Amino acid sequence: MGRVLITGASGLLGRALMQEFQGAAGWEVLGLAYSRAGGSLKKVDLRDQAAVRETVQEFKPNILIHSAAQRRPDVVEKDEEATSALNVEATRTVAQAARTDYVFDGKSPPHKVTDPPNPLNKYGISKLAGEKVALEVAKDGAVLRVPILYGPVEAIDESAVTVLFGAVQNTEKTAKMSDYERRYPTHVDDIAAVCRQLAEKRLQDPSLHGVFHWSGDEEMTKYTMSIAMAEVFSLPSSHLVPDKEPSGGAPRPYNAQLDVSRLTDLGIGKTRPFRESIKEVLQPFLKK
Repeated sequence: MGRVLITGASGLLGRALMQEFQGAAGWEVLGLAYSRAGGSLKKVDLRDQAAVRETVQEFKPNILIHSAAQRRPDVVEKDEEATSALNVEATRTVAQAARTDYVFDGKSPPHKVTDPPNPLNKYGISKLAGEKVALEVAKDGAVLRVPILYGPVEAIDESAVTVLFGAVQNTEKTAKMSDYERRYPTHVDDIAAVCRQLAEKRLQDPSLHGVFHWSGDEEMTKYTMSIAMAEVFSLPSSHLVPDKEPSGGAPRPYNAQLDVSRLTDLGIGKTRPFRESIKEVLQPFLKK
């Protein structure tokens, strides 16, 4: 089929991408990582233009998937310069060598790929800047916007979804959980499958480019996600209190639903039920 190079290969989404492509026939896969490089992953600092260029030239990928990023909005608010180096400049470097839902304000869901972005926080601004850089440099590239992700985490705080399970299990402490912002939790394996299917379509039709969306189809809040976690493990939930006010910290869109029709019209994509899959993901972290 071809060669695919994946950045951020040690992260939650990157690991799913590696597994998806390695499990599909005909793909030669190279994963890049930095702080958690090891095993089959090649250590490359994406801020080092020469190292990135050399890696791409040596491997000669047909498809390059850039999944490395600073993903935590509150961290971005505190360290904008470091975030820009990774979310924007590293993206430029990767795009030159070879392009998420917070780019919208959440006021008119579901957001189409043609809707003008209007990010509310520095995280969204950095992601939009990364998109623009990628598509300016690689005009025939593609951007896949995704919402809040979860999957087989190495630590419970690796995902903004799974981290909620800590409060769920701490039944002796009342926990105020946001019941305001609407979110669409999406399994990283579903995103990885979309990337592979889109890559295969792209090899068949090089004119396929631009912005795409993929997302789970269940509308939830942090509170309803937490209640679902409690229910699938038959845990008490009376200590979980819904907070109907906007979350503190970095401003967040009210409803970040993404219109996925551009991909479904191509016959691409699938979603899995949240309750079934979150139980499988959290099982290793269930306190005995």
